[in-house]
Amino acid sequence: MSSVSLHQFLVLYTWFPLAALLLFLLLIARFYARFSGIRTWFWWYTVPVAGLGAAAVRYASIDTVHGDAAGALLLLLSGGVLLVLCLHLYRVMLVQRP
Repeated sequence: MSSVSLHQFLVLYTWFPLAALLLFLLLIARFYARFSGIRTWFWWYTVPVAGLGAAAVRYASIDTVHGDAAGALLLLLSGGVLLVLCLHLYRVMLVQRP
């Protein structure tokens, strides 16, 4: 097994636990939105899942261990959206309301 095929396997394999973790976070945000009545934008958690999945497929489809600009841009955008969503959920759930 070459290092490229091992890299492709690991990139695709690690996406599934990451997607499960993000979907669990979506369910937490949905649960909180239903019982508190506050908007948590829980459907937007599917955007990072799709973006990270597209980046994983992009990195697995190239035949080198090194990345490319399109995959890095997908990772950057997905991470930015996820950061904004997590900060919003943190602020809604944990910061004291006046």
